[in-house]
Parts: sequence; C-alpha cells; structure tokens
Amino acid sequence: MPQGILFLISAPSGAGKTSLVNALLDTSGNELASGLCVSISHTTRPKRPGEEDGKNYHFISVARFQQMRSDHAFLESAEVFGNHYGTSKSWVKERLADGQDVILEIDWQGASQVQALLPESVGIFILPPSLQALRERLTNRGQDDAQVIETRMNEAVNEISHFEQADFIVINENFDTALEDLKAVIRSARLSIKHQVKSNSDLLNKLIS
Repeated sequence: MPQGILFLISAPSGAGKTSLVNALLDTSGNELASGLCVSISHTTRPKRPGEEDGKNYHFISVARFQQMRSDHAFLESAEVFGNHYGTSKSWVKERLADGQDVILEIDWQGASQVQALLPESVGIFILPPSLQALRERLTNRGQDDAQVIETRMNEAVNEISHFEQADFIVINENFDTALEDLKAVIRSARLSIKHQVKSNSDLLNKLIS
C-alpha cells in the first residue's frame, strides 16, 4: 500500500484555517474527503466554548504533556501564547502507513520541525486578504478580549513572515474560492510524480515494459 501524504496547513489565528479544513473534510458531494483525515493535537490550553475533548483537541495537563514530550511521543511540539501543543508521532505514522492522507493544522514552528523529519510533507499556508480583515475576523468571533487580539495581531505578522517555507499559498478572501483552491492543492499533491510513482507503480511499469 502506498504511503499517504502529510499536509501541513499553517495560518495566523483568524485566517480561517479550521473552517476551511472542516469544509474540506465534509463528505457531502466531496470526493476529496475520501482518504483524508485530520490529526487531533494534544494541548494544555483550556477548552473554548463548543469544543470537545478528542474531537477538537486532546486536552491534557501540563504534567502529562511534559511526560509525553520526555517519552518522545510527539512528532512536533510548540508553545503558542503560553500554551503547549503537540502532534502524536505514532498516530500520524500509522495513518500514513495505511495509505491515508493526513492533515496537520499547525503553526510555522511545528511545520518546520515536521518538515525536517518528513521532507516529503506538503506545506500549505492560509493567508488573510489584509491585516485589517484579519483584525475584524478576530474581533467578530468574540472569543478574545482586546489585549489578546492585539497579541494575536502582533504574532500574526511574525507567522505570516514564514510563508516561504510552505509549498502552496491560499488567500482566504472569499471562503468558497479559498476552499476550491485548497481542494486544488490536495488534487495536485495526489497527482504529483513522486506520489503517482508509488500509488500507480504497477500501471507505470506495465506501460513502459
């Protein structure tokens, strides 16, 4: 069975990354969703309203996180806004070995760590159409106070400055357009030579024999 593709999706907070990924995974008339799964990160941050343990994140204590990190259980880990995040190494590698394509919603620091270990991963950067639009989205979602929003805006500039480490950029000005662009990236990666050589090796060998 050919190895699945690991997609690293990064974005500044408020750019619409999670909404786009959720829409990408919606199976209603979406053939791309077949064979796609999203990794659920471990985090020490508190749950936000509407979030569920094991669905949005695995919410764990700082002590538990530190133990897992000491046991080298994470493919990557990072501290963001004072909270720890990590991706289960065994879970991701098992899914890829089973031929599933895996999505990691990840910040640029984590993406760098994963790319160093798994250079065949595909990096996708979601960008807002402007910093003003990003500020409006952070304000309108009503999850953070003014001070936190200002911190997130400052961090957004730093996050965006690392866009060049990705392979693709999707600008989320219009959600439907951005979703189609994201789907196009998934299709492109699945049709790439390096992936087709693995997934259709029998056919290719027959055609040139």
